Amino acid sequence: MANTAANTIFVLNGPNLNLLGIREPETYGHATLADVEALCAKAAAQYGFTADCRQSNVEGELVNYIHEARTKAVGIIINAGAYSHTSIAIHDALVGVKVPTVEVHISNVYTREDFRHHSFTARAAFASLCGFGIEGYRLAISGLAAKLGKTSLT
Repeated sequence: MANTAANTIFVLNGPNLNLLGIREPETYGHATLADVEALCAKAAAQYGFTADCRQSNVEGELVNYIHEARTKAVGIIINAGAYSHTSIAIHDALVGVKVPTVEVHISNVYTREDFRHHSFTARAAFASLCGFGIEGYRLAISGLAAKLGKTSLT
């Protein structure tokens, strides 16, 4: 399958998600970022999509990826990590590109510290998922596919 905007989903992961499986496994589990990327590739393929997975600890790089999605992706799945709670720049980029977006958090942010209860990225997404572990990515891809009118190929 060709990697074109018509079938590409950007899966964007923010700061510290490169440490999945190592960082606070009691909160984030034992799955690694490679496990997340494999799950996303498999889930995306079920709908005829290709998952273009990227991770950055740098806010500006995430903004650049979002801008790139405007012409190269049909949708965005984003786990902006802590930037979800602080970054107006990421919010503005998501709003500006007008690409359907789903926000994902591995943990349930509402059972954690109060500062995690507000998300700028959630305001720019048509849906948010939290607390499902890495399964949230599969659910997000399924929801994005439904929003785009795609049905499972299997």
